[in-house]
Amino acid sequence: MWQKRMVDTARGTFELFEKGEGQPLAITHLYSEYNERGNAFANPFTNYYKVYLINVRGVGNSVKAEQQDDFSMDTTIRDLEAIRQALGIQQWAVAGHSTGGMLALKYAVLAQDSLTKIIATGSAASQEYAMDVNSIYCQLNPNFNRIREIMNLFNNPDLPIEQRQQLSQEWTLMSFYNKDNLKKCYKNPNSGKTVGERLDYFRKVEYQIFDVREQLKSVQIPAFISAGLHDAQCPYRFSKEMVELLPFAQLMTFEYSNHFPFFEEEEKFEEFVASTC
Repeated sequence: MWQKRMVDTARGTFELFEKGEGQPLAITHLYSEYNERGNAFANPFTNYYKVYLINVRGVGNSVKAEQQDDFSMDTTIRDLEAIRQALGIQQWAVAGHSTGGMLALKYAVLAQDSLTKIIATGSAASQEYAMDVNSIYCQLNPNFNRIREIMNLFNNPDLPIEQRQQLSQEWTLMSFYNKDNLKKCYKNPNSGKTVGERLDYFRKVEYQIFDVREQLKSVQIPAFISAGLHDAQCPYRFSKEMVELLPFAQLMTFEYSNHFPFFEEEEKFEEFVASTC
């Protein structure tokens, strides 16, 4: 199990979970809530790093959001910087999956002097990923209408936990290359509940303006990118684009994975994590 910790910062008190030893590594997501069970993406990194799995503003027991802009990437990065400073860490690595990877890219653009490296899996550098017909978020994709319904339902704070779990499983199932691999999601302890308010902000505000492609050309720290060849959320070509834009980037491709290579190709994902050290 992960060790829970409350960290007082100049920007409020934040809840995080620690595990592992080694170089400091921050992992978070724009709209996921974590607990002592850890997270399937984060768990492999604890074999190589001291990992801080962070509940961002408005999530879990972290400081509450006072206005909508508190959910923005810019505010989140300022919060992460305050956490880093409160922990007495001069520099750390930052990793993320999906929109967590987008946040890592934006962090490198805004505060690369605070970072040793960035790690992103199944992500993209702009909003164009959702304009690709191969993405379930594209209006031309056959899953678009249903995924929009699911996301709208997540914004209901009174949604029963059983229904929330069923919807989460349906969303996840759309993003598996081998549907039999879905059972791996439930094999080990895991957390990462979708927080509707933050998801809604990302969809309706942040997504509309997200584009760091030009700024990535100036990022001078190592970047480790990985992606499933069959990714149905952030199609594979957008990970290739990131590697082409970042001066010091490398890409690992998971040929038998969709959006969750850490479930579908666990051993190879462990190799990817080891390669980032």
